[in-house]
Amino acid sequence: MATLETQQLDEIIVNTRRKMLTMGGAALAALAFGSTKKAEAQAAAINDFDILNFALNLEYLEAQFYNLAVYGVTIDKLPTPIPVAVNGGTAGTVTLSPTFAAVPFALPLVKAYATETAGEEGKHVLFLQQALTTNAVSMPNIDLFNSFNALAVAAGLGTSFNPFMDDAHFLIGAYIFEDVGVSAYHGAAPLIADKVNILPAAVGIHAVEAYHAGLIRTTIAGLDAAGSPLPTGTLTSYTQKISAARSALANPDPTNPITVPFTTFTGSGADDIGVQTTPVAINASSSIYTAATIVDSDLNAMGWSRTTSQILAIVTGTAPTAASPHEGVFFPNGMNGNIN
Repeated sequence: MATLETQQLDEIIVNTRRKMLTMGGAALAALAFGSTKKAEAQAAAINDFDILNFALNLEYLEAQFYNLAVYGVTIDKLPTPIPVAVNGGTAGTVTLSPTFAAVPFALPLVKAYATETAGEEGKHVLFLQQALTTNAVSMPNIDLFNSFNALAVAAGLGTSFNPFMDDAHFLIGAYIFEDVGVSAYHGAAPLIADKVNILPAAVGIHAVEAYHAGLIRTTIAGLDAAGSPLPTGTLTSYTQKISAARSALANPDPTNPITVPFTTFTGSGADDIGVQTTPVAINASSSIYTAATIVDSDLNAMGWSRTTSQILAIVTGTAPTAASPHEGVFFPNGMNGNIN
């Protein structure tokens, strides 16, 4: 998962319907100050290797989370290790609770889903490392303990949150990541310079992240309806709070929280929507039907796209306009690479 920047901002500015949300972080900041030339200069300093490394940082995060949930070890400690220190770099560490243990899955299907996702996220890391060859960065420091507690506070879930506690809490932890990845890869598609080799690969990863997100959201809806292991309404309430927090982090302007006009499927003004049901009218008719919000989409049923700055804001808890490096939450010392 990652948003990307290229040297073709002129075309994007003219043709992209949601240009402010699909441009990279440097370009967005430049436009905020009305300087197209500055945006072009900054974008030119970022190449596709930088973009792929931004993706690699985020894939390190997801691969660690899922493999720890299933196997209880970091990816470099798997029976077939996935390297975290590459090209002579020094790998960061993964911060875990002092009492960490793998998820004690009680539901075989949830464990099967988690196992599949762990394998796929590990393959994403390996693929990006191989694609980058000598340009690949090592894993930065990752926090999977204090980070979840901080986001729990930000989302109003309490003072602490342990995604490794049980099936339900694991799904909520996964929910935090997957929709973000989908919006990031969506933003990447028009921004990639290499349309022959990198773009198809990015779209392929986007598809897998979207499958993951849909699976997580569907499973949460099913568990919530069953009222086990938490009372009915608890899990979907968590997702709605997390979505609201993600949208607020990505769009923090206090005078205009949504910097570009857009509306969710339910009609609310945000670039994120939690799992729930909502009344809808089909083709503007007077009849009202109940629909689910398994798909995190806008009023036109289009998935969201986010800039690198917005993604950094979500995963580090900083403002999109903050100076590099963005540090905090899941990346306490920032990401490795030029987009940080």
